Amino acid sequence: MSITATPTPAKALLSPTNHALVLIDFQSQMAFATKSIAAELLRNNAALISNAAAGFGVPTILTTVAEESFSGPMFGEITDAFAGQALLDRTSMNSWEDAAVIDEVNRIAKDRVVFAGLWTSVCIVGPVLSAIEQGFETYVITDASGDISEEAHERAVERMIAAGAKPITSLQYLLELQRDWARTETYDMTTGIARKWGGAYGLGITYAKTMFGASEGSH
Repeated sequence: MSITATPTPAKALLSPTNHALVLIDFQSQMAFATKSIAAELLRNNAALISNAAAGFGVPTILTTVAEESFSGPMFGEITDAFAGQALLDRTSMNSWEDAAVIDEVNRIAKDRVVFAGLWTSVCIVGPVLSAIEQGFETYVITDASGDISEEAHERAVERMIAAGAKPITSLQYLLELQRDWARTETYDMTTGIARKWGGAYGLGITYAKTMFGASEGSH
């Protein structure tokens, strides 16, 4: 029997309404020891996903560890995107063991959760494995996460994938939320985010729009 294709997206794709985003420990002290990714690229990618989530209205949890006593403030690139949103400060390395974080997860009530943060092998592995064990579907934005070495980051990513987590990248996250350039209500926002934080892709958008007024939504 033949299979009939239909013009419908896979349920496994992320959309603005089918997941929650959890951003964990993007803080100065954690970043000082992060060596698996350059600090400027980490901050850039954190800004990209934060502005994407805020722009598309994705319910987002911002959590820190020992903010005032040790680890310092969360990256301004994140808090600027979520201006006025409270940060949930913890003592636990595994945010899934923090009652306030879990209360917020339950309030948002999404069974698909996307994670990013520092460090991959501790503060991301912990909640990802815990969420999977409790029946949640998990995604990890690997280029918006980092660790004390490339080895530590890569082994942590492999461990999470083996447990069932799905790895994605920052730009992939943004474009998966947009998905169709004909969605005019978010087109300018998406291309604006890409132009500012999308690296070479953003330069390409700037060039195309400046030189000949190109638009991805046109045929």
